[in-house]
Amino acid sequence: MKKDFEIPVAKEVIVAIVREWNEEFQCHDWNAYLINNKDTAIEMVFVTTKGFDNKVKTSVMRHGLGTVQSKSSVKIELIQEDLLKLNNEFFVTFFGLDGVLYERRFLFRKNTINEKATQEIPLLKSRGVLCN
Repeated sequence: MKKDFEIPVAKEVIVAIVREWNEEFQCHDWNAYLINNKDTAIEMVFVTTKGFDNKVKTSVMRHGLGTVQSKSSVKIELIQEDLLKLNNEFFVTFFGLDGVLYERRFLFRKNTINEKATQEIPLLKSRGVLCN
């Protein structure tokens, strides 16, 4: 039955992990963002996240993000410093304006989210680590 469904891979949708200053707690935090680089909005966006390695697994977090406008971004979640030593997976599903369901899996390998790996992310106007 599952083979009867064809779910295309989402293109021009990216997950970025950005290091940002938290004014309230006076420290730097790592935050995950979903970037919609498409020319159209995406709807009913749903993201599941988890961290894992050979010995440890985190809980699966689920985020309903609604509609994400074209050429914009939305914050998914804060990533605690302890989770950077794990693989971090983001599984994104959404409907395009064409009514088709899209999905894409993003995997940040353990220890790849760090200050040295950051690059400028123009849409966010800050530095971060991209997984695209």
